[in-house]
Amino acid sequence: MIDRLLPLVARGFLSAVFIRSGVAHCFNFAGTQQAISSKGLPSGLALIMAIGAILLLLGGGLSVLLGFKARWGAIALIVFLVPTTLMFHINFAEQMEQIQFLKNVSLIGGLLLLAQNGPGRYSFDNQELRRSYGKW
Repeated sequence: MIDRLLPLVARGFLSAVFIRSGVAHCFNFAGTQQAISSKGLPSGLALIMAIGAILLLLGGGLSVLLGFKARWGAIALIVFLVPTTLMFHINFAEQMEQIQFLKNVSLIGGLLLLAQNGPGRYSFDNQELRRSYGKW
């Protein structure tokens, strides 16, 4: 039984940081846009990137949590994490930036495992459950 529940619990833990971050970016949209602009990008591009970040964080996070197109959600979050990590967390002179960098690399590792192995039994992607209970 635990081997069936463990992927569900893992998806919950893995998605929490992305969903929480997406909600926080929504409530501090101007701050998110300003943080992106502070990296030397024009404000129009920063606006588009802030909207994209929120969509990827919430869409990918919910996809992973629910196990609905979870592999695509994991890939979308990796696509978000790689440039974000390289833009915001490469100042290794600061210990907090090292921690943030390694956290993101760890998240990428977990997302790669999800993309490879799938979301597990208790997910919207599970073909066996769809056959048992009808298509959704």
